[in-house]
Amino acid sequence: MTEKTRVAVLYGGKSGEHEVSLKSAASVLRHLDRSRFEPVPISIDKQGRWQRQDARRLAESNAESLPIFAEAPEIRLAISGSGTLLAAPVDGAAPQDAIDVVFPVIHGPLCEDGAMQGLLDLAGAAYVGSGVMASAIGMHKDMAKRLVALAGLPVAPYTVATKRDYACDPAAVAAAAQAKLALPVFIKPCNMGSSVGVHKVKRWEDLGAALDDAFAYDTRVLIEQGVDAREIEVAVLDGDPPFASMASELNAGPQHEFYSYEAKYLDADGATVDLPAKLTAEQMSRVQELAKTAFTALECSGLARVDFFLDRQDGEFYFNEINTLPGFTAISMYPKMMEASGLPYPALITRLIELALERHAERRALKTDYQG
Repeated sequence: MTEKTRVAVLYGGKSGEHEVSLKSAASVLRHLDRSRFEPVPISIDKQGRWQRQDARRLAESNAESLPIFAEAPEIRLAISGSGTLLAAPVDGAAPQDAIDVVFPVIHGPLCEDGAMQGLLDLAGAAYVGSGVMASAIGMHKDMAKRLVALAGLPVAPYTVATKRDYACDPAAVAAAAQAKLALPVFIKPCNMGSSVGVHKVKRWEDLGAALDDAFAYDTRVLIEQGVDAREIEVAVLDGDPPFASMASELNAGPQHEFYSYEAKYLDADGATVDLPAKLTAEQMSRVQELAKTAFTALECSGLARVDFFLDRQDGEFYFNEINTLPGFTAISMYPKMMEASGLPYPALITRLIELALERHAERRALKTDYQG
Protein backbone atom coordinates (compact mmCIF):
# COMPACT_ATOMS: atom_id res chain seq x y z
CA MET A 1 0.00 0.00 0.00
CA THR A 2 1.40 3.38 -1.02
CA GLU A 3 2.06 5.72 1.91
CA LYS A 4 -0.28 8.68 1.94
CA THR A 5 0.94 12.26 1.70
CA ARG A 6 0.48 13.94 5.09
CA VAL A 7 -1.20 17.31 4.66
CA ALA A 8 -1.22 19.79 7.54
CA VAL A 9 -4.45 21.76 7.14
CA LEU A 10 -3.66 25.01 8.93
CA TYR A 11 -6.68 27.08 9.96
CA GLY A 12 -7.88 29.88 12.24
CA GLY A 13 -5.25 32.58 12.83
CA LYS A 14 -4.89 35.88 14.68
CA SER A 15 -6.81 37.84 12.08
CA GLY A 16 -10.08 39.63 11.49
CA GLU A 17 -10.78 36.87 8.96
CA HIS A 18 -10.51 34.08 11.55
CA GLU A 19 -14.14 33.01 11.12
CA VAL A 20 -13.81 32.86 7.33
CA SER A 21 -10.87 30.50 7.76
CA LEU A 22 -12.94 28.15 9.93
CA LYS A 23 -15.49 27.85 7.12
CA SER A 24 -12.84 27.39 4.42
CA ALA A 25 -10.97 24.72 6.37
CA ALA A 26 -14.13 22.73 7.07
CA SER A 27 -14.76 22.53 3.35
CA VAL A 28 -11.17 21.59 2.47
CA LEU A 29 -11.09 18.78 5.05
CA ARG A 30 -14.44 17.49 3.83
CA HIS A 31 -13.24 17.25 0.21
CA LEU A 32 -9.61 16.14 0.71
CA ASP A 33 -8.98 12.88 -1.17
CA ARG A 34 -8.48 10.40 1.67
CA SER A 35 -7.19 7.74 -0.72
CA ARG A 36 -4.09 9.89 -1.34
CA PHE A 37 -3.83 12.25 1.61
CA GLU A 38 -3.81 11.98 5.39
CA PRO A 39 -4.99 15.21 7.05
CA VAL A 40 -3.15 16.67 10.02
CA PRO A 41 -5.44 19.48 11.26
CA ILE A 42 -3.56 22.28 13.02
CA SER A 43 -5.46 25.24 14.44
CA ILE A 44 -4.28 28.69 15.48
CA ASP A 45 -6.65 30.34 17.93
CA LYS A 46 -7.22 34.06 18.33
CA GLN A 47 -4.52 34.21 21.01
CA GLY A 48 -1.99 32.62 18.66
CA ARG A 49 -1.89 29.13 20.19
CA TRP A 50 -1.02 26.33 17.75
CA GLN A 51 -2.88 23.08 18.49
CA ARG A 52 -3.03 19.65 16.90
CA GLN A 53 -6.69 18.85 16.39
CA ASP A 54 -8.14 15.35 16.04
CA ALA A 55 -9.26 14.77 12.43
CA ARG A 56 -11.83 12.15 13.44
CA ARG A 57 -13.38 14.40 16.08
CA LEU A 58 -13.57 17.26 13.60
CA ALA A 59 -15.28 14.99 11.06
CA GLU A 60 -17.79 13.86 13.68
CA SER A 61 -18.66 17.48 14.45
CA ASN A 62 -19.75 17.86 10.79
CA ALA A 63 -19.87 21.61 11.31
CA GLU A 64 -19.95 24.26 8.61
CA SER A 65 -17.23 26.08 10.57
CA LEU A 66 -14.34 23.94 11.76
CA PRO A 67 -14.18 24.02 15.56
CA ILE A 68 -11.06 24.68 17.61
CA PHE A 69 -11.18 22.41 20.64
CA ALA A 70 -9.49 24.25 23.50
CA GLU A 71 -8.19 21.07 25.17
CA ALA A 72 -6.32 19.89 22.06
CA PRO A 73 -2.55 19.57 22.64
CA GLU A 74 -0.41 22.60 21.86
CA ILE A 75 2.26 22.02 19.23
CA ARG A 76 5.21 23.73 17.60
CA LEU A 77 6.82 23.18 14.24
CA ALA A 78 10.11 21.33 14.45
CA ILE A 79 12.59 19.81 12.02
CA SER A 80 13.92 16.29 12.53
CA GLY A 81 17.53 15.29 11.97
CA SER A 82 16.57 14.01 8.52
CA GLY A 83 14.97 17.34 7.63
CA THR A 84 11.35 16.21 8.03
CA LEU A 85 8.88 18.82 9.24
CA LEU A 86 7.17 17.79 12.48
CA ALA A 87 4.17 18.96 14.45
CA ALA A 88 5.72 18.40 17.87
CA PRO A 89 3.81 18.62 21.16
CA VAL A 90 5.08 21.50 23.29
CA ASP A 91 5.22 19.28 26.39
CA GLY A 92 7.53 16.83 24.62
CA ALA A 93 5.00 14.01 24.64
CA ALA A 94 4.62 11.60 21.75
CA PRO A 95 3.58 11.28 19.04
CA GLN A 96 5.15 13.81 16.71
CA ASP A 97 3.30 14.11 13.41
CA ALA A 98 5.49 14.15 10.31
CA ILE A 99 4.21 16.59 7.67
CA ASP A 100 4.82 16.44 3.91
CA VAL A 101 3.01 19.62 2.88
CA VAL A 102 1.11 22.45 4.55
CA PHE A 103 -2.21 23.71 3.23
CA PRO A 104 -2.60 27.11 4.92
CA VAL A 105 -6.36 27.65 4.79
CA ILE A 106 -5.98 30.97 6.57
CA HIS A 107 -6.79 34.51 5.60
CA GLY A 108 -5.83 38.04 6.57
CA PRO A 109 -2.81 39.62 8.31
CA LEU A 110 -0.18 37.26 9.79
CA CYS A 111 -1.74 34.51 7.66
CA GLU A 112 -1.62 35.30 3.96
CA ASP A 113 0.53 38.44 4.01
CA GLY A 114 3.90 36.67 3.84
CA ALA A 115 4.40 36.28 7.60
CA MET A 116 3.21 32.68 7.68
CA GLN A 117 4.95 31.92 4.40
CA GLY A 118 8.25 33.16 5.85
CA LEU A 119 7.82 30.90 8.87
CA LEU A 120 7.09 27.91 6.64
CA ASP A 121 10.11 28.71 4.46
CA LEU A 122 12.34 28.83 7.55
CA ALA A 123 10.89 25.48 8.60
CA GLY A 124 11.72 24.04 5.18
CA ALA A 125 8.08 23.20 4.51
CA ALA A 126 6.28 22.63 1.25
CA TYR A 127 3.11 24.71 1.29
CA VAL A 128 0.19 25.61 -0.94
CA GLY A 129 0.11 29.09 -2.42
CA SER A 130 2.45 31.97 -3.09
CA GLY A 131 5.76 32.66 -1.39
CA VAL A 132 6.70 35.53 0.90
CA MET A 133 7.02 38.30 -1.68
CA ALA A 134 3.88 37.62 -3.72
CA SER A 135 1.85 37.01 -0.55
CA ALA A 136 3.00 40.28 1.01
CA ILE A 137 2.42 42.31 -2.14
CA GLY A 138 -0.91 40.67 -2.89
CA MET A 139 -2.15 41.52 0.59
CA HIS A 140 -0.88 45.10 0.33
CA LYS A 141 -3.50 46.72 -1.90
CA ASP A 142 -1.43 49.83 -2.56
CA MET A 143 1.75 48.00 -3.64
CA ALA A 144 -0.22 45.50 -5.70
CA LYS A 145 -1.90 48.31 -7.63
CA ARG A 146 1.41 50.05 -8.24
CA LEU A 147 3.05 46.91 -9.63
CA VAL A 148 0.20 45.77 -11.84
CA ALA A 149 -0.03 49.32 -13.20
CA LEU A 150 3.64 49.01 -14.20
CA ALA A 151 2.69 45.75 -15.96
CA GLY A 152 0.12 47.66 -18.01
CA LEU A 153 -3.13 46.97 -16.15
CA PRO A 154 -5.55 49.89 -15.74
CA VAL A 155 -6.12 50.99 -12.12
CA ALA A 156 -8.83 53.38 -10.88
CA PRO A 157 -7.66 56.57 -9.08
CA TYR A 158 -7.06 56.36 -5.32
CA THR A 159 -5.17 57.93 -2.44
CA VAL A 160 -3.53 56.37 0.61
CA ALA A 161 -3.85 57.65 4.17
CA THR A 162 -1.74 56.53 7.13
CA LYS A 163 -3.04 56.24 10.66
CA ARG A 164 -0.34 58.60 11.91
CA ASP A 165 -1.18 61.32 9.37
CA TYR A 166 -4.89 60.91 10.04
CA ALA A 167 -4.38 61.24 13.80
CA CYS A 168 -2.27 64.39 13.31
CA ASP A 169 -4.49 66.13 10.75
CA PRO A 170 -7.74 64.41 9.72
CA ALA A 171 -8.86 67.50 7.81
CA ALA A 172 -5.77 67.32 5.58
CA VAL A 173 -6.46 63.66 4.79
CA ALA A 174 -10.05 64.48 3.87
CA ALA A 175 -8.96 67.47 1.78
CA ALA A 176 -6.43 65.38 -0.17
CA ALA A 177 -9.12 62.83 -0.98
CA GLN A 178 -11.62 65.48 -2.06
CA ALA A 179 -9.03 67.16 -4.27
CA LYS A 180 -8.36 63.98 -6.26
CA LEU A 181 -11.56 61.95 -6.07
CA ALA A 182 -15.28 62.37 -6.61
CA LEU A 183 -18.08 60.78 -4.62
CA PRO A 184 -18.76 57.99 -4.03
CA VAL A 185 -15.47 56.66 -2.68
CA PHE A 186 -14.57 53.35 -1.08
CA ILE A 187 -12.57 53.09 2.13
CA LYS A 188 -10.45 49.93 2.45
CA PRO A 189 -7.83 48.78 4.97
CA CYS A 190 -4.67 48.22 2.96
CA ASN A 191 -3.90 44.76 4.35
CA MET A 192 -7.26 43.12 4.92
CA GLY A 193 -9.52 40.91 2.84
CA SER A 194 -13.08 39.60 2.80
CA SER A 195 -14.32 43.21 2.74
CA VAL A 196 -13.50 43.60 6.45
CA GLY A 197 -13.49 47.30 7.36
CA VAL A 198 -14.63 48.37 3.88
CA HIS A 199 -17.14 51.21 3.51
CA LYS A 200 -18.84 53.02 0.67
CA VAL A 201 -18.94 56.76 1.35
CA LYS A 202 -21.53 58.82 -0.51
CA ARG A 203 -21.20 62.02 1.57
CA TRP A 204 -17.91 63.62 2.56
CA GLU A 205 -19.21 64.19 6.09
CA ASP A 206 -19.32 60.38 6.48
CA LEU A 207 -15.66 59.97 5.58
CA GLY A 208 -14.38 60.28 9.14
CA ALA A 209 -16.49 57.47 10.58
CA ALA A 210 -15.49 55.16 7.72
CA LEU A 211 -11.80 55.95 8.20
CA ASP A 212 -12.08 55.42 11.97
CA ASP A 213 -13.40 51.90 11.42
CA ALA A 214 -10.89 51.06 8.66
CA PHE A 215 -7.99 52.23 10.83
CA ALA A 216 -9.11 49.78 13.51
CA TYR A 217 -7.84 47.02 11.17
CA ASP A 218 -4.75 48.57 9.60
CA THR A 219 -2.33 51.48 9.77
CA ARG A 220 -2.74 52.28 6.05
CA VAL A 221 -6.07 52.82 4.34
CA LEU A 222 -6.99 53.28 0.69
CA ILE A 223 -9.53 55.86 -0.41
CA GLU A 224 -10.59 54.72 -3.86
CA GLN A 225 -12.62 56.35 -6.56
CA GLY A 226 -16.01 54.67 -6.84
CA VAL A 227 -16.64 53.48 -10.39
CA ASP A 228 -20.02 52.78 -11.98
CA ALA A 229 -18.93 49.27 -12.66
CA ARG A 230 -19.69 45.60 -12.66
CA GLU A 231 -17.62 43.40 -10.34
CA ILE A 232 -15.81 40.67 -12.28
CA GLU A 233 -13.61 37.93 -10.80
CA VAL A 234 -11.25 35.40 -12.36
CA ALA A 235 -9.63 32.37 -10.71
CA VAL A 236 -6.03 31.65 -11.74
CA LEU A 237 -4.27 28.32 -11.24
CA ASP A 238 -0.50 28.02 -11.56
CA GLY A 239 0.95 26.32 -14.59
CA ASP A 240 3.10 26.93 -17.63
CA PRO A 241 1.32 29.06 -18.63
CA PRO A 242 -1.12 29.80 -15.77
CA PHE A 243 -4.73 28.80 -16.33
CA ALA A 244 -7.49 31.42 -16.00
CA SER A 245 -11.03 30.27 -15.31
CA MET A 246 -14.14 31.66 -16.89
CA ALA A 247 -15.02 34.91 -15.16
CA SER A 248 -17.90 35.41 -12.77
CA GLU A 249 -19.88 38.52 -11.96
CA LEU A 250 -20.95 39.51 -8.45
CA ASN A 251 -24.20 41.33 -7.83
CA ALA A 252 -24.46 42.55 -4.25
CA GLY A 253 -28.25 42.68 -4.17
CA PRO A 254 -30.59 45.55 -3.29
CA GLN A 255 -30.04 45.28 0.48
CA HIS A 256 -26.24 45.76 0.20
CA GLU A 257 -24.37 48.79 -1.12
CA PHE A 258 -21.53 46.56 -2.35
CA TYR A 259 -20.19 43.02 -1.99
CA SER A 260 -19.58 43.37 1.75
CA TYR A 261 -18.48 40.86 4.40
CA GLU A 262 -22.14 40.36 5.30
CA ALA A 263 -23.12 39.72 1.68
CA LYS A 264 -20.23 37.26 1.27
CA TYR A 265 -20.54 35.19 4.40
CA LEU A 266 -23.56 36.00 6.55
CA ASP A 267 -26.53 36.77 4.31
CA ALA A 268 -27.57 33.81 2.17
CA ASP A 269 -29.66 36.16 0.02
CA GLY A 270 -27.16 38.99 0.11
CA ALA A 271 -25.65 38.49 -3.33
CA THR A 272 -26.17 36.76 -6.62
CA VAL A 273 -23.53 35.48 -8.99
CA ASP A 274 -23.50 35.12 -12.75
CA LEU A 275 -21.20 32.25 -13.63
CA PRO A 276 -20.08 32.64 -16.30
CA ALA A 277 -20.27 36.42 -16.30
CA LYS A 278 -22.40 37.92 -19.04
CA LEU A 279 -19.50 39.10 -21.13
CA THR A 280 -18.81 39.04 -24.83
CA ALA A 281 -16.24 36.52 -26.02
CA GLU A 282 -13.80 39.39 -26.51
CA GLN A 283 -14.38 40.72 -22.97
CA MET A 284 -13.99 37.25 -21.45
CA SER A 285 -10.70 36.71 -23.25
CA ARG A 286 -9.51 40.18 -22.26
CA VAL A 287 -10.18 39.78 -18.53
CA GLN A 288 -8.64 36.29 -18.47
CA GLU A 289 -5.44 37.66 -20.03
CA LEU A 290 -5.40 40.56 -17.55
CA ALA A 291 -5.78 38.10 -14.66
CA LYS A 292 -2.88 35.97 -15.88
CA THR A 293 -0.77 39.11 -16.37
CA ALA A 294 -1.42 40.19 -12.78
CA PHE A 295 -0.64 36.68 -11.48
CA THR A 296 2.66 36.60 -13.37
CA ALA A 297 3.64 40.22 -12.64
CA LEU A 298 3.34 39.65 -8.89
CA GLU A 299 5.17 36.29 -9.16
CA CYS A 300 2.30 34.36 -7.59
CA SER A 301 2.38 30.60 -7.11
CA GLY A 302 -0.35 28.01 -6.76
CA LEU A 303 -3.51 30.04 -6.91
CA ALA A 304 -5.02 33.49 -6.84
CA ARG A 305 -8.34 35.17 -7.42
CA VAL A 306 -8.05 38.42 -9.37
CA ASP A 307 -10.85 40.97 -9.04
CA PHE A 308 -11.71 43.64 -11.60
CA PHE A 309 -14.18 46.45 -12.14
CA LEU A 310 -15.78 46.62 -15.59
CA ASP A 311 -16.65 50.27 -16.14
CA ARG A 312 -20.18 50.55 -17.52
CA GLN A 313 -19.31 53.85 -19.23
CA ASP A 314 -16.09 53.13 -21.12
CA GLY A 315 -16.09 49.31 -21.12
CA GLU A 316 -12.60 49.20 -19.56
CA PHE A 317 -11.48 46.63 -17.01
CA TYR A 318 -9.80 48.12 -13.93
CA PHE A 319 -7.72 45.99 -11.59
CA ASN A 320 -9.25 45.98 -8.11
CA GLU A 321 -7.20 43.49 -6.06
CA ILE A 322 -5.62 40.06 -6.00
CA ASN A 323 -6.21 37.45 -3.31
CA THR A 324 -3.41 34.88 -3.04
CA LEU A 325 -5.32 32.68 -0.54
CA PRO A 326 -8.96 33.15 -1.52
CA GLY A 327 -11.80 31.71 0.49
CA PHE A 328 -12.58 28.02 0.09
CA THR A 329 -16.04 27.93 1.65
CA ALA A 330 -18.92 26.17 -0.06
CA ILE A 331 -19.99 29.48 -1.62
CA SER A 332 -16.51 30.89 -2.31
CA MET A 333 -15.95 32.01 -5.85
CA TYR A 334 -12.48 30.58 -6.48
CA PRO A 335 -13.49 26.89 -6.31
CA LYS A 336 -16.83 27.62 -7.98
CA MET A 337 -15.12 29.27 -10.96
CA MET A 338 -12.62 26.44 -11.26
CA GLU A 339 -15.39 23.85 -11.10
CA ALA A 340 -17.34 25.69 -13.79
CA SER A 341 -14.15 25.66 -15.89
CA GLY A 342 -13.78 21.89 -15.65
CA LEU A 343 -11.83 21.32 -12.41
CA PRO A 344 -14.03 19.94 -9.58
CA TYR A 345 -13.36 20.91 -5.98
CA PRO A 346 -11.62 17.67 -4.84
CA ALA A 347 -9.42 17.63 -7.96
CA LEU A 348 -8.58 21.30 -7.38
CA ILE A 349 -7.37 20.58 -3.85
CA THR A 350 -5.27 17.69 -5.14
CA ARG A 351 -3.74 19.83 -7.88
CA LEU A 352 -2.86 22.61 -5.42
CA ILE A 353 -1.05 20.11 -3.20
CA GLU A 354 0.80 18.70 -6.21
CA LEU A 355 1.86 22.21 -7.25
CA ALA A 356 3.10 22.90 -3.73
CA LEU A 357 5.25 19.77 -3.73
CA GLU A 358 6.59 20.55 -7.22
CA ARG A 359 7.53 24.10 -6.22
CA HIS A 360 9.18 22.86 -3.03
CA ALA A 361 11.27 20.31 -4.93
CA GLU A 362 12.34 23.00 -7.38
CA ARG A 363 13.43 25.35 -4.59
CA ARG A 364 15.26 22.61 -2.70
CA ALA A 365 17.33 21.90 -5.81
CA LEU A 366 18.79 25.43 -5.68
CA LYS A 367 22.27 25.90 -4.24
CA THR A 368 22.42 27.37 -0.76
CA ASP A 369 26.19 27.86 -0.64
CA TYR A 370 28.87 29.31 -2.88
CA GLN A 371 32.22 27.61 -3.33
CA GLY A 372 33.72 29.83 -5.98
